Amino acid sequence: MLAHISIGVADLARSRAFYDAVLPALGYARVFDVEGAHGYGPPGQPAFWIGNEAETRPNAGFHVAFQARDRRAVQAFHAAALKAGGRDNGQPGLRPEYTPDYYAAFIVDPDGHHIEAVTFSPA
Repeated sequence: MLAHISIGVADLARSRAFYDAVLPALGYARVFDVEGAHGYGPPGQPAFWIGNEAETRPNAGFHVAFQARDRRAVQAFHAAALKAGGRDNGQPGLRPEYTPDYYAAFIVDPDGHHIEAVTFSPA
């Protein structure tokens, strides 16, 4: 349904370093660079963009969830995010209140954006 989503960041170099470290756990990479912005996704398909915004403030309720291939990828995402400066906002685990196989981890990125990795694959 969506082609891509963009978020503003206060420090583009800091956010680029963060997402360069975190998104490979989910099979995504930085695939496009333009002045003031970077696009991440599978090769040739930048679906998640970060862009230079001097006064960025995440809106209350803003949330981006990345599809993970399996539970190990969710765990790797969470560990990489914490190591790269993200804050824990929900340890990797099942969230059966959503669906029986909803396995996710939640972090807050350096700008305060709420980021999730999720898989629906069974154990």
